[in-house]
Amino acid sequence: MELKEMVMEQLRTVYDPELGINVVDLGLIYDLRIDDGIVSIVMTLTTPGCPLHDSIVGGVKRALMHIEGIKDVDVQITWNPPWTPERMSEAALRQLGHI
Repeated sequence: MELKEMVMEQLRTVYDPELGINVVDLGLIYDLRIDDGIVSIVMTLTTPGCPLHDSIVGGVKRALMHIEGIKDVDVQITWNPPWTPERMSEAALRQLGHI
């Protein structure tokens, strides 16, 4: 499995505690780059001022640091573009009962 695929799989283990859906299926991951073992992620949260900001960002970092070949993880939070439910996967929408 390619390193980027392994990173995405691990990101599926990080859940938004309020919704119980992983950050990938929620559509929170906007960009992912890996350069010489450094993972750079641009992501958002479902709401600005989310009280679980540190928990979710920490979960992302912890999930990735044990992957062989990963030296560091840099997570940048952005609010542009703002998150909307349209970013969710079909699995996430089904889980929330929207389809």
